[in-house]
Amino acid sequence: MTLALLVIFTSSFVIALSGALMPGPLLTVTISESSRRGASAGPLMILGHGILELVLVLALLAGLAPFFRRDDVFVAIALAGGAILLWMALAMFRSLPGLRLDLDTRDEKRQNLVAAGIVFSLANPYWTIWWASIGLGYIMQSVKFGILGVASFFAGHILADLAWYAFVSFGVARGRNYFSDIAYRRLIGGCAAFLVVFSGYFFWSGIEKLI
Repeated sequence: MTLALLVIFTSSFVIALSGALMPGPLLTVTISESSRRGASAGPLMILGHGILELVLVLALLAGLAPFFRRDDVFVAIALAGGAILLWMALAMFRSLPGLRLDLDTRDEKRQNLVAAGIVFSLANPYWTIWWASIGLGYIMQSVKFGILGVASFFAGHILADLAWYAFVSFGVARGRNYFSDIAYRRLIGGCAAFLVVFSGYFFWSGIEKLI
């Protein structure tokens, strides 16, 4: 049981980190705000992001869990999740040669960072796709271990977001020398490789259930 929870936590952390590393609306605003408001910008943005995701997870567990335990639904989500993970990995590999973390932001508008974390999460289509496929698949796997399984999944997921965005905020607040485009590409490449492996796991889970 303990080992299973550790596996859920660790894999959830790495998968979430893979998504957090890729540029998007939430990262762009975090960089912009961190340059003016300091290292607290990232954690505050992720607080809003985390509140939104916690509400979503609770809603799924409260009303939709029985539906998503059905074998046919499990197979569909597992195969869709595997396909999306593989697509994400290939897209990440293709982006590596020209990938850079652009820290040049000039937006001077100040805003509530917790609320911004919610709004800019919803503004990202990838967020919806992730939870409609990969996130649901993870919840279905985690709920087999009860509330501790779901808690391990969510803890790993949100801590990955917090770790990366806190690092980005600190780096932007302290200066450009904390970031290297080469190191950034290596992080993306490593996470892409992990996604390939995990997509295979999702495919295997779905096919096994079919058989």
